[in-house]
Amino acid sequence: MKQYIVRYALGFVVLLVLLGHAARFYELGFINRLDAIIYDTKVRLTMPKGMDDRVVILDIDEKSLGEIGRWPWGRDRVSQLVKKLFDQHGVTILGFDVVFAEPDDSSGLKVLEGLSKGDLKDSAHFQAALKELRPQLDHDGRFAETLRGRPVILGYYLSGRSDGVSSGALPPPVLPEGSFTGRSIPFTVWTNYGGNLAEFQKAALSGGHFNPLVDFDGISRRVPLLAEFKGEYYEALSLAMVRALIGQPKVVPWFPEDRWFSSKSYQGMEAIDLPTARGTLRVPVDENVAALIPYRGYQGSYRYYSIADIMADRIKPGELKGKIALIGTTAPGLLDLRATPVGEAYPGVEIHANLITGMLDGAIKHKPSYVLGAEVVLLLLAGLVMVLLLPLLSPLRATLASIVLLLFILTVNLVFWEYGNLVLPLAAAVLLVLTLYALNMSYGYFVESRTKRQFTELFGQYVPPELVEEMSRNPESYSMEGRKAELTVLFSDIRGFTTISEGLGPDELTHLMNEYLSAMTEVVRRNRGTLDKYIGDAIMAFWGAPVSDAQHARHAVVTAMQMQAALPAVNKTFAAKGWPEIKIGVGVNTGDMTVGDMGSAVRKAYTVMGDAVNLGSRLEGITKQYGVGILVGETARKAIKDIVFREVDRVQVKGKEEPVAIYEPIGLEGEVDKATQEELKLWNQALRHYRAQEWDQAEVALLNLSRLAPGRALYGKYMERIAHLRREPPEPGWKGVWKFETK
Repeated sequence: MKQYIVRYALGFVVLLVLLGHAARFYELGFINRLDAIIYDTKVRLTMPKGMDDRVVILDIDEKSLGEIGRWPWGRDRVSQLVKKLFDQHGVTILGFDVVFAEPDDSSGLKVLEGLSKGDLKDSAHFQAALKELRPQLDHDGRFAETLRGRPVILGYYLSGRSDGVSSGALPPPVLPEGSFTGRSIPFTVWTNYGGNLAEFQKAALSGGHFNPLVDFDGISRRVPLLAEFKGEYYEALSLAMVRALIGQPKVVPWFPEDRWFSSKSYQGMEAIDLPTARGTLRVPVDENVAALIPYRGYQGSYRYYSIADIMADRIKPGELKGKIALIGTTAPGLLDLRATPVGEAYPGVEIHANLITGMLDGAIKHKPSYVLGAEVVLLLLAGLVMVLLLPLLSPLRATLASIVLLLFILTVNLVFWEYGNLVLPLAAAVLLVLTLYALNMSYGYFVESRTKRQFTELFGQYVPPELVEEMSRNPESYSMEGRKAELTVLFSDIRGFTTISEGLGPDELTHLMNEYLSAMTEVVRRNRGTLDKYIGDAIMAFWGAPVSDAQHARHAVVTAMQMQAALPAVNKTFAAKGWPEIKIGVGVNTGDMTVGDMGSAVRKAYTVMGDAVNLGSRLEGITKQYGVGILVGETARKAIKDIVFREVDRVQVKGKEEPVAIYEPIGLEGEVDKATQEELKLWNQALRHYRAQEWDQAEVALLNLSRLAPGRALYGKYMERIAHLRREPPEPGWKGVWKFETK
């Protein structure tokens, strides 16, 4: 692990920097900008599009300004418009995205009242005429009277300018001062306002502000549904209209105090509840008690009607019946065009329409306060996985792991967005994955690749290339120095090779050996063996070094079995070329060996030496004595649990004083058929009789075995031994050990 310390350190630095941003200890502007871009992209990709016919926009457009006159229009005109909308067209509710902040003096009433108090105050005829005309000329009074008793919501604006002056009147607050005592909620706080004339606001059903929140990049993505002014709380125009539609229910702040993760320290207000007789309409809000604008499409997702057409009766009867109507403007000169995720010059009135639709449909995305904790947890888990895992993986696997993790993060984010209406930050997590991936790849290429090249140059001449890559991940763990360890060695040899070589020309023999050795070497490498050397037609390989292998004995025996299994295909190829069939013997032994870089100053080789190695060679040599393809030493046999073996004999090979048991591998447990299992049981009985010198019983068992498997030379070999031992009985204390006098 030491070679990864630098990578770990750099990775944790990246993780801590991004965690600090996510936890809001500080803010990284470029991440906020990227999150905003991602949010806008998701809005555009997932917005439902299509028209919402419930809401219509009555447009003070260029056409209206041209036909009716410049804004503001006389209150008599506006009063006439309101009457037409309710009495003639039957709209359900009307909201104004404009402010009536100044009195209307266009009728001349103010001048006439001045005369009545001046030069003509004594004229009874003038005073009587003025009294009769006043109701007709009082446009503001007529407008107020028109509003009274009709579901009209007036709009006003709030301002945060320190030098601003408030004007007009505000509607009553929806929540009084002190409603959130003991809770620290970061409401949007305004210091002044521009409201409607008091008589209008008093006559209207309600009022709401039309201030969107403009984010750092100038884009309008949210509207504060509740805003604070002098300690009291005022609702947005869209919320006021929805409340009016469903019966003017009280505004009830909702705090998730019943959630498993909530605590006394968690004070986040997550929604506004509007209780009605049919149930509660819940509107989600973010930490600033603002609603994310649920844009349903680009400009034009609602039907626009020019007010000029309404005033001139060019609208079909019944077309506006039952509609939720908003009066606003798309005329550039009236300055109500805003930058949004779905357009750079988006009418402000359509923002309110989108919010009304979102509240009624329950389609407003939610970004509660606890999202902060969710982002920190996600970053921490993803970061720890990448920091700790990537240094251990190859470039390909690191790439695949990074892609999988990135896709997982994106999928989770989109699932919450689409099916849970939950907005989770994404930029920091994406940057984390990409940065850690780039860091590890760059470090691996520029720093570790040089170390690996040096390591490969050192070990590559001794160790198979497929193991060099694994070794190079932790080079300090490997050394060419000699050491003693328990390993497993394998020897294989072609039987009758001298006869085969004499029957072939030099070129044919070369090609035969190349094909044979290639096939057998592939088996060794497939089972993670270290190919030691070729000794003529013999192959020497070992397991457990230089790369540690807890199952070295099993891998060596499996290799021996697979080498024998590969011979039929090799012989088929040879037969097609007119070459002779070959058979091999394989010896496998486990034991303590010395392994290291050994040789002379002229030439060295990474190899193994010791008595256990010599025994492995002897086992290969005596396979032909028993007519078996593989012989395995006793230590190797004891280390393997899932392979079925036949005990062949107890032998004392030349050069060894201690006898050893030798075994033939039959197959993997669960893959040995019932007939073979029965044969093994009978063989074990024969072997017990043989070692007990019960020659008659042993011969009977061997005769039965010979009938079961006529071609098995092992049984004939033991029949010959029994005949010999009858003639020359063994010494007292004999334990069935057969001594070999030759190698």
